[in-house]
Amino acid sequence: MNLVYGVKDKPKFGQTLIFALQQLLAILAATIAVPSIVGNGMSQSAALFGAGVGTLVYLCFTKFKSPVFLGSSFAFLGSMFAAFAGAVTVEAGYMGLLLGAVFAGLVYVVIAIIVKVAGVKWINRLMPPVVIGPTVAIIGLSLAGNAIGNSFGFSGPVADGYSVLGTGNWGTLANLFCAMVTLLVVIWCSVKGKKMVKLIPFIIGILAGYACALVFTLIGNATGRESLKILNFAAFSQMQWVPDFTFLKAFKGMKDITGQYVATIAVAYIPVAFVVFAEHIADHKNLSTIIGTELLEEPGLHRTLLGDGIGSIVGAFFGGCPNTTYGESVGCVAITGNASVITIVATAILAIVASFFGPFVTFLSTIPTCVMGGVCITLYGFIAVSGLKMLQPVDLNDNRNLFTASSILIAGIGGMTVHLGAVTLTEVACALILGIIVNLLFNRDQKHIN
Repeated sequence: MNLVYGVKDKPKFGQTLIFALQQLLAILAATIAVPSIVGNGMSQSAALFGAGVGTLVYLCFTKFKSPVFLGSSFAFLGSMFAAFAGAVTVEAGYMGLLLGAVFAGLVYVVIAIIVKVAGVKWINRLMPPVVIGPTVAIIGLSLAGNAIGNSFGFSGPVADGYSVLGTGNWGTLANLFCAMVTLLVVIWCSVKGKKMVKLIPFIIGILAGYACALVFTLIGNATGRESLKILNFAAFSQMQWVPDFTFLKAFKGMKDITGQYVATIAVAYIPVAFVVFAEHIADHKNLSTIIGTELLEEPGLHRTLLGDGIGSIVGAFFGGCPNTTYGESVGCVAITGNASVITIVATAILAIVASFFGPFVTFLSTIPTCVMGGVCITLYGFIAVSGLKMLQPVDLNDNRNLFTASSILIAGIGGMTVHLGAVTLTEVACALILGIIVNLLFNRDQKHIN
């Protein structure tokens, strides 16, 4: 696609700071959501710090050729819950988080070594465009429910049959209005904007949505309608001024670690790492089409895996959360046309610095769910469409390709998930595995899939 700034380009210093803030806004909600969901005193600021450091590690391993930010991975939520559930003390649970991140990172290291020795041709054969394209689309489509639910002010997907006006909940309608304002402003800036406006649609969109939320909140305060009070500044009363790093608590729990607990952590984390590996491939294939460089070849899949794995370990050392490449970051790069890796470096540094300023992190956390929902409609939607674009060179008149792609789409959109004890194969993983099987069984002749 036509990029305003390529990977090696260097925007002006002031512009870079603004672009970095935009990237930070795109990944912030998900990055700080993971420690909030897991609880047990986990620090949002520390997670943000860990994400920044982990991203810098990733960029070093990839020779600063892959412009994507690493944030807290939702795939490991179940594993993190297991780490605390099986621990004797909370401090031991924090040590479990570190051990789990090491186990997951080592999986990436082992796969990276295999890729370095065997090359990537086997990956391209397992996951040609007819497989990887629909899988990338599923990554976006699987998040669609969250984007719409957030737009209504909910933390997750909207329940079937929910009626905004039928319940008399005007607050929900106000949330939706703020989301739509955010969405339309982002689109207008991206399509109609000139120069700088076109490069920062998310910042402008979020500001517009925040302003609408402020108006509704003021109306709610004046009329006594709680449902219209979209903005909630209660977070400032529990503001954390400096990061509470994971390793500080983890080392206190070392004495309570047993061999059985280590085995439990290994079982909880290692299988999930293989699932995230599939998403790693999809994210980098998607990013490759955006920047016009095959990242699996240069800097190489072994480098992206090492960067992701080691970056995840380092990130968890500080914030407790294993990291992963973020689709929101990829979407931000694509929609703004800014693939400058300097922007990602600046974003990582900004995340690190911001984690020590409690008021700033807390203020960002007050951005309403509905506003981020409006932003995520564009981000997740772009991921889905970019995956479908990968199918353009594929001959869908050939039933072998048609059934491969359709199997992936239906499995993913239908929400096919498989629970294997403490491990959950997500709809993305299940759809990809099914697509690989169908492709290998019925589409071995490579000329039919490219």
